[in-house]
Amino acid sequence: RSQDAETEEVSRERAATAYLEGLDRLPFRDGVPDFAAASAVLERVTGWTLVAVPGLIPDAAFFAHLAERRFPVTYWIRKPEELDYIVEPDIFHDAFGHVPILLQPDFAEFLAAYGRLGALATRLGALKPLARLYWHMVEFGLLREGGRMVAYGAGILSSAAETLHATESDKPRRLRFDPWRVLRSDYFIDDLQPTYFVIKDYAELFAATDRLPALLEAARSAEPIPPLDKRPANCPK
Repeated sequence: RSQDAETEEVSRERAATAYLEGLDRLPFRDGVPDFAAASAVLERVTGWTLVAVPGLIPDAAFFAHLAERRFPVTYWIRKPEELDYIVEPDIFHDAFGHVPILLQPDFAEFLAAYGRLGALATRLGALKPLARLYWHMVEFGLLREGGRMVAYGAGILSSAAETLHATESDKPRRLRFDPWRVLRSDYFIDDLQPTYFVIKDYAELFAATDRLPALLEAARSAEPIPPLDKRPANCPK
C-alpha cells in the first residue's frame, strides 16, 4: 500500500464532514489534479478558482490571490519519503489538503476575508500575527463535530502522523478558538504541533473576521505565547 493511500485512509477516518464532501466532489481521483476542472466545481459553489504557482510566493501576491478568491496551488510533488513532512507546500499538500474545504461556504468567506486583511496587516506591521492565524486555523484547524474531534486543516490532513497526533493523541493541547490568543500564539514549523485551536463551526471562524482589524493592531506589539506555554487547556478531548 502506498504512503499517499495510507495518508488518505487515515485522513478520511478523522477528517471533518465538509472536507470529505468537498474531496468527493472534486476531480482528484485520476492522478495529477486537473486545475481547470477543479476550478469549475469550486466556482459554481463558492466562487473560488485555482491558480498554479511554482512554490512559495511573495506575501502581497498571496494575499491578492486570496482576496480575489484564487487559491495558489503548487505544481510540483514531494518525494515519497517526504509525505509526512515537507518544508514547502507541494501539489499534494495544496490540492489534497486545502482545496476540498474551499467548498464549505463559511470557510470560503473566511479565507477571502483573510486575503483582504493582508494589505492592512502589511501597513500595520502585523504580518506575524496574521501568519499565526493562517497557521493555526487554515493549516492546523480542528473542529468538534458530532462529539468527535476532527480535522479540517491542510497541514494536519496532508500528514498521517499529524492527523493521528491532532485528533487521537493525549499529548497536544486543544484550545477553544480565541482569535486574540491565536494571533499571539507561536508555533513549530518542523515538528508535530503541541497546541491546536478548535472551532464549533465554520461560521464562528468567519464571524471573527469582523474583530480582526482591531486585534491585529493590538497583537503587533503584544507578547507572543510560546508553543509550549503551560496555561491550562480549555477544550479537553
